[in-house]
Amino acid sequence: MRREELLDAAEDLLCDQGSAALTLAAVADRAGVSKGGLLYHFSTKEALIKAMVERLIDEFDELMAAQPDDTYTERYLGATLAAVRSSKLRRWAVVTGASGNLFLLAPLREAMARWHREGLAEEPDQVASQIVRLACEGLWDVASHDPDLNSEDDLRALEARMRALLKPAAAS
Repeated sequence: MRREELLDAAEDLLCDQGSAALTLAAVADRAGVSKGGLLYHFSTKEALIKAMVERLIDEFDELMAAQPDDTYTERYLGATLAAVRSSKLRRWAVVTGASGNLFLLAPLREAMARWHREGLAEEPDQVASQIVRLACEGLWDVASHDPDLNSEDDLRALEARMRALLKPAAAS
């Protein structure tokens, strides 16, 4: 069994049953491997959660880098929508798994600070950029709890409205 499949199993378990159900035995069972097979990749529950946090951060950074937009906030919006449209809304599960341990949450807190501070000074309208970034957080959070809330048409309308906020106002 590959490492990624074990992480998927842990995240699925968290989404389905919450953090109390996250045990190495339960993850191994969910993944269909022996506990020893799981321990080969993750020696502790904390190591497993740490890997989930790291993967979440890395994947969002990759989504950011793949966006063709000009400004950081436009890339942030595009990356958020790509995450919401994907079949894997991990953030809620990962945060739930790490919530009892500030050490495990630290990398995610640092990434969130970076994502919300980076490029802000260069944005044409810093307040609009902050509004869009915060709206992205809310969209991703709600979608992780209720993935069927917004249709593709809804997401396109939300994206259009947020992109409109980022356009500099025309001179009078």
